[in-house]
Amino acid sequence: MKLKEAQAKIKTICNIPFADIFEELDFPMIIKNKGKTGQLLEMALGKKLDNANIDFEDGELKSNKCDATGRPLETVFITQIASIIDELIVEKPFEETHLYEKINNMLYVPVCKVGDPHNWMFLDAIHIDLSKPEFSSLLNIWRDDYYSICRQLKEHIETSKDGFIHTSNGRHIQVRSKDSKPYHPIYSKIYGRKVSNKNHAFYFQKLFVYDVRIAYGG
Repeated sequence: MKLKEAQAKIKTICNIPFADIFEELDFPMIIKNKGKTGQLLEMALGKKLDNANIDFEDGELKSNKCDATGRPLETVFITQIASIIDELIVEKPFEETHLYEKINNMLYVPVCKVGDPHNWMFLDAIHIDLSKPEFSSLLNIWRDDYYSICRQLKEHIETSKDGFIHTSNGRHIQVRSKDSKPYHPIYSKIYGRKVSNKNHAFYFQKLFVYDVRIAYGG
């Protein structure tokens, strides 16, 4: 399924309570896996759940918890960094990175999760395609964020008391810890040692949601 097809399908189910989209037998899973908003949407679109690196044939699905007005109640997960830490340290060109692969063509879908899960709703999707001129401002912000974060991570490794990376922020994008016990330390071949005692990931901060909705939400 391509993003254009997915966006058209989302329009037919957005602002409709989950009770009118999912079967009652789906709700135990929905309630148990509250953080799996992307999987819920893939289910609603009739897409088979899998572990593919890219959600759709030509891009990614990104979603997060919001209220009924689309105000974000959490950040937006992008991708983990353990396997690419050395690429970040040497500032691999942004357009050649795994991060760029995950965000250069994507559907952002807010999911209203207020009250009873039967009343939760998908809100309308915003399709972001960095190859198009209208998204050049986002491309510039995210490129600047990426290089700033790379420099912050390197500085943390070389100057912090523990020698580990720490939360690093750009305007829209940040790197922060994402892990659960047993933790998964990050090892850098460049430094020949662990540079974190737990895994970290890229996220879009809440400001990303506000800026995108204002500029492209219609």
